Amino acid sequence: MYKALLIKYGEIAIKGKNRGSFERALCDRIEERLDALGDFSVIREQGRIIVECPDEYDFDETITELRKVFGIIGICPVVVCDSIEWEDITRTALDHIRDEYPEAKFTFRVDAKRADKRYPIESPEMCMRMGESILKEFPDTKVDLHNPEVHLIVEVRNRTYIYSKTLSAAGGMPMGTAGKAMLLLSGGIDSPVAGYMIAKRGVELEATYFHAPPYTSERAKQKVVDLAKIVSQYTGPIKLNIVNFTDIQLYIYETCPHEQLTIIMRRYMMRIAEILARQSGCIGLVTGESIGQVASQTMQSLECTNAVCTLPVYRPLIAFDKQDIVDISARIGTFETSIQPYEDCCTIFVAKHPVTHPILTAIEKSELKLSEKIDELMNTALETVEVIECR
Repeated sequence: MYKALLIKYGEIAIKGKNRGSFERALCDRIEERLDALGDFSVIREQGRIIVECPDEYDFDETITELRKVFGIIGICPVVVCDSIEWEDITRTALDHIRDEYPEAKFTFRVDAKRADKRYPIESPEMCMRMGESILKEFPDTKVDLHNPEVHLIVEVRNRTYIYSKTLSAAGGMPMGTAGKAMLLLSGGIDSPVAGYMIAKRGVELEATYFHAPPYTSERAKQKVVDLAKIVSQYTGPIKLNIVNFTDIQLYIYETCPHEQLTIIMRRYMMRIAEILARQSGCIGLVTGESIGQVASQTMQSLECTNAVCTLPVYRPLIAFDKQDIVDISARIGTFETSIQPYEDCCTIFVAKHPVTHPILTAIEKSELKLSEKIDELMNTALETVEVIECR
């Protein structure tokens, strides 16, 4: 059982004077993720984050949880040698190889680092000594500096860390380091992926779902809750605002040209989402739109949608092909839930022949027909928002 895990991060390393704050945020997220799994200790020291593990813990479960922490690009299971005496280090390294690679027939490379340059053995000499010991102990091994099958790393600090494997992780930036945004979450494939993608850049998420009973069922609402819970495995708890949109949709349906329904309904969704966003301290909206995927996502349609927003609208999937989105959805675990056959309000009220190249002035002219009643309906919708904490 490994005594420690060395955490590798990517972009944080180039944050200059702000690096410390990003490292601390990453440590906080790691502690939150591992809190329920045992008495882990997260230590930040000299450009390294070390997770010290309890005597008994579930290794596979721990790795699964850490792989979901944004900011981590790699996890190295570490053998710890409490000594910095070279003989002890060598013995520990050889035991690690014996346990991890029982056939002992591989090509290898050794890299060594010393945190304290006063350590009497310099890094190149440590590499040569360790390589010589491995060749002597395991005669079927060979040195390959360019494409080794085993890459052994020895880090001498106040004690010594030895590792030879790096397990991939989510990457990105630690949650909470880039502000907060409101995700417009539907029951489809795209919006959960958009939420995941923007959260991967360190953005904290809140979400809004537009429900249209009785035209959409309770099962459709539960599907969205389930999607929010899956995304929350990566982001932490998500506050989900459920807006009853039925009366607004029916009024638009009765009043406005049917080919413009999707755009006008979308504009009112954005208006409501922005009000909720400002109430929660969000500094942007997030959608799952991709150029040209459907009628409401042409460049002209997006222009009309954007026109009602004062907050920036982030669209992480804007240039993605559908298959790209599906692949990510499958990887993060939302795909099977997204394809469940429960319709959301957008698909129920879609026009037979929606306009694909709407003109903003024409859309605004149609909205003038809605009168003050639309404001009353919006206020009612905002006053009756149902909030669910998804985790």
